[in-house]
Amino acid sequence: MKRIFDRNIHAYLFLLPWLIGFFGLTLGPALASLYLSFTNYDLLQSPDWVGAANYVRIATADPKFAAAMQVTFTYVLLSVPLKLIFALLVALAFNRGIRGLTLYRAIFYLPSLLGSSVAIAVLWRQLFASDGLVNMILWQAFGYEGPSWISNPDYSIYTLVILSVWQFGSPMIIFLAGLRQIPQDMYEAAEIDGASKVRQFFRITLPLLTPVIFFNAVIQTIDAFKAFTPAFIISEGTGGPINSTLFYTLYLYQEAFGFFRMGYASALAWILVIIISLFTAFSFLSAKYWVHYDD
Repeated sequence: MKRIFDRNIHAYLFLLPWLIGFFGLTLGPALASLYLSFTNYDLLQSPDWVGAANYVRIATADPKFAAAMQVTFTYVLLSVPLKLIFALLVALAFNRGIRGLTLYRAIFYLPSLLGSSVAIAVLWRQLFASDGLVNMILWQAFGYEGPSWISNPDYSIYTLVILSVWQFGSPMIIFLAGLRQIPQDMYEAAEIDGASKVRQFFRITLPLLTPVIFFNAVIQTIDAFKAFTPAFIISEGTGGPINSTLFYTLYLYQEAFGFFRMGYASALAWILVIIISLFTAFSFLSAKYWVHYDD
């Protein structure tokens, strides 16, 4: 055993920074939050063990939890499919071969890098304000006086969905890479057989692209569940109006750093971990029925 360790000493030394980071910044805090989720802890006093009381309260006596779940699932179910569809359409257009593809690809990818930043969220709030650019265009082009998109609970969630769809660059790049891997001779054979472009898409492109669709869907859904900054900036940290932008992560933040209920916030965090884990497990279990790998 000592001989094996001595032989790999340099490898262990290179791994040491990662191991310190993993145990000190990931596993350690995760286990600490799991313990705190079973306590009543407010940073001022030592944790008081309450068992499953936090989880029971979440399930039976917390109306804001239900509201946050509804808003979050609405956001996920709207933003993820729309983003993936839009990203795929743009990738299909780029795959036809256009001049300046590298430049266009960089331009369309840029929102994915900036979309979660505070500056973009502030800009988005200004664009969709009652006197913002969106309403100005609607009035000048169509004579329509647009609503107050941000302060109206009927529309506020949709501004966040549009912001998410605008960040389609990352899945678009991955779709484009997947399209480039599809053998062109399959399309040539289909054309000889008289298959239309639509039939080629559903019989060749879509089945061979399912591994990429699966990857993008899982990654984008997890990111949507974790979304925080846009809702925090646009609602000014309140989740309003009338909890219409109360993302689950924003509610968790309010409990932890607004009311200093760290134990309760830890329980909320672990419920989110469970939800994401269940979704991921279901995705991988169902993948064998619709994801086609080229063997």
